[in-house]
Amino acid sequence: MSATEIFDRTARRRALFASQRADPDDRWLLARMTEEILFRLDAVTRPFSKVLLMGSHATALADVMRDRGISGAVAAIRPVDSCFPVVVCDEDRLAVVDSSCDLVLAAGGLETVNDLPGALILIRRALKPGGLFMGAMAGAGSLSELRPILVGDGSVLRTHPQIDVRAAGDLLARTGFVLPVADADTIDVSYSSLKRLFADLRANALGNCLANRVGLNRADLANIQQRFEAAHNDQMRFAEQFSLIYLTGWAPEA
Repeated sequence: MSATEIFDRTARRRALFASQRADPDDRWLLARMTEEILFRLDAVTRPFSKVLLMGSHATALADVMRDRGISGAVAAIRPVDSCFPVVVCDEDRLAVVDSSCDLVLAAGGLETVNDLPGALILIRRALKPGGLFMGAMAGAGSLSELRPILVGDGSVLRTHPQIDVRAAGDLLARTGFVLPVADADTIDVSYSSLKRLFADLRANALGNCLANRVGLNRADLANIQQRFEAAHNDQMRFAEQFSLIYLTGWAPEA
């Protein structure tokens, strides 16, 4: 692991594995991303024959693509069960032949890629001229209430850096995509306990995987729990939100 990397690649693999073992009902955030990607894809009239799938919900997308008669492959950061062949690699180390597919879909996972511009460049190269990329990721605005609670006095970094929707759109253009579009969807949710919120983060592969992460001891957890309870609303619920960013871009025509 490079000293300049923000995220621990091994921790990312563990987070994905933990997510895959979670109850499907708890993976509701990834399911929301997948559903929205497929909804947008249905609005595209252009036919696709070969797809590359990646992200935390790639295997669920593979089943849908197979049912639609589209062949392809899954790029995963650890071996997974899939109806498609699996290429084991990180998104910013994508081991896929250039111009080998006409569609790339990524549901989750991009928010913890160490080199997001590099990953998008590799995705664009994997597309045939005129190919389409659609992705979804958690973005700036997510966990706006939990983040200050975890930071506390600011002496320890426990939250991931986030990209906002404007920067995401600019990044698509900078990495060579044409007709780039980035938009955000905010989801409001409430929790009765800190344990339930943490469980949702693990189930959706959003747990802490910072390279310089510091574990929580008993005193840390007690302080976080106290701040969490102090932030409850009148219904004794903790109001939180997730901001999902959706990316769409086309590979330039030859």
